[in-house]
Amino acid sequence: MERLLHYVWKYKLYPAMPLLTTDGRPVSVIDPGTLNSDAGPDFFNAKIKIADTLWVGSVEIHTRASDWLVHRHDKDKAYDAVILHVVECVDCEVRRTDGEPIPQLKLIVPEAIVKNIDWLLYREVAMPCLGYIPEIEPLYISSWLDALLGERLERKTADIFRLLDLYGGDWNEVFYITLTRNFGFGVNNDIFERLAKSLPLRCIQKQRGSHSQVEAMLFGQAGMLDETLDCPYYRLLQREYRFLRHKFGLTPLDPSQFRSLRIRPVNFPCLKLAQLAAVWTQYDTLFSVILAAGSIGRIKQCFRVSPSVYWETHYNFRSVSVRKEKQVGENSLCILLINTVVPVLFAYGVRSKQPEYCDRAIHILESLPPEKNAIVSGFTQAGIKTGHAGDSQALVQLKREYCEKKKCLYCRIGFRYLKQISQST
Repeated sequence: MERLLHYVWKYKLYPAMPLLTTDGRPVSVIDPGTLNSDAGPDFFNAKIKIADTLWVGSVEIHTRASDWLVHRHDKDKAYDAVILHVVECVDCEVRRTDGEPIPQLKLIVPEAIVKNIDWLLYREVAMPCLGYIPEIEPLYISSWLDALLGERLERKTADIFRLLDLYGGDWNEVFYITLTRNFGFGVNNDIFERLAKSLPLRCIQKQRGSHSQVEAMLFGQAGMLDETLDCPYYRLLQREYRFLRHKFGLTPLDPSQFRSLRIRPVNFPCLKLAQLAAVWTQYDTLFSVILAAGSIGRIKQCFRVSPSVYWETHYNFRSVSVRKEKQVGENSLCILLINTVVPVLFAYGVRSKQPEYCDRAIHILESLPPEKNAIVSGFTQAGIKTGHAGDSQALVQLKREYCEKKKCLYCRIGFRYLKQISQST
């Protein structure tokens, strides 16, 4: 309930009636203050007029007034700056550490808002607001998508910075790990990232003159070379990996962690590793090439490489397929740009203080078509139009960080819905 009180206070969703302290003094909320995510009072820099006096300070919010005592705020000087105690239930007086009483306000949350918050937060559907979206003007939705895209880029940038700190500021290593992770194409992302972390880029760089040795390292580290197969190429890779494993002191992963069930053959882990080997055989420091690339087409060309001839007739080591060249497809290229090139470019621009790289990253997103997945389809059917990949990334952020976490109170669509309800009561 306290979270709801925070929300109602922050956005002034309480009824449009005179506000009074518990001792009968009129209250005018000029500024509810800024929500405090750290220790201390809930809102700081609030401006509250009580009777004829303007107060500037902190606001603390509790479900019951007695929570002030339960939390020992009466003994904590950090709470002496509280100018108003906002509560749902007034069951006692509260005081500062010197014994001075603090004004209290009983906050009334309209019943309609409570009812609909319950509907938003606890209804057993993935996206409970979908039916309301058609009522919202497109400009409002567009503004929210822009903000969500910013959030998503910020989150991805933080992930890249953590990797960068872990690997001593080596952008090539970070790009290698990020790219390898995204070659897992969702279902195998985590294990592909573990593979990259178990096989440093320097090992691949030293052997990139031999396509079979690069493949041997990737397949060997994935634990995919431990079978007994009647295949000359497979046995060659086994021999190569035995030598390279000893040379670099490598320890392979458990192959059972790679998932192939209910995956299309074009996304089988074996084929993805073969395509990845082709990329790293072609480029020594790929990130440098990406930085210098003058167009999206040039960036795509970096990934539009063919694996070794063996893979023209294979999706894995166990069976033969119809001969077909198995370059990375156009849709997969777009996914790699969205999930690898864009965030690393953006992070590089932030860290190096060169905003032109951030602009390039956003330009790439705005030049690519929206992603095709269940998340985007759901919102599209509800009436949200997506013009480019930036829009679809924003919708992914909305679904994962708001809908799935039931953070409807912090979503602009949820807020708009509650605001409409409060105005109608």
